[in-house]
Order: sequence, then structure tokens, then C-alpha cells
Amino acid sequence: MDRNTDEKIEGRLTGEQPTPEGAPSLLMRLVYMVILALMLSLAQTVLTAVTVVQFIIMLLSKGEPNQRLADFGTDLGIWIAKAARYQVAASEVKPWPWTDLD
Repeated sequence: MDRNTDEKIEGRLTGEQPTPEGAPSLLMRLVYMVILALMLSLAQTVLTAVTVVQFIIMLLSKGEPNQRLADFGTDLGIWIAKAARYQVAASEVKPWPWTDLD
């Protein structure tokens, strides 16, 4: 990965994000956290499936990865990181589907 790509990914993870207008109650935060926990579990399953498919593609194409799958994995990883930051209260910004998927 080149330096510009690394900086772009870093910006998507920790760059300036819109701050929510009002802090939700702790009960609502708990509801969001439970929903995100379920979504994170699904995301882990999808990541595992994509990993297996990518490995098979690499076996069949002499080590060349599928770039679209690699990009999808990057986007999924960024979403997982944003969801984890909300889960542990490192950020008040909820990830997609509550905010734009960037």
C-alpha cells in the first residue's frame, strides 16, 4: 500500500467526524451498542468468508489477489474500527447505517 492510501485510510478512521447534536441517554446508547454487537458479529462472519474466497482466488491466480475483494476488506475493516470506537466510547459517532458510509 502506498503512503497516500495509508493516509486516506487513517483519515477515514480518525479524521474529523461530525459530532452528534445531543448525547443520547445511556439507555439508548445501550440499545445502539447491542445492535452494533450483532452487526459486528455478522461483519466478522463476512470477513471470514471474504478471506477464504480471496485465498482461493490467490491460489488459482498464482498469488494475485482480487483488488475488489481487497478494497471491500479495507472498507469493512474501517467500519469495524468505527463500530468498535463507538462501542468503547472512544467516539460518539455511530457508524453506518446511522451515518454515511465513507
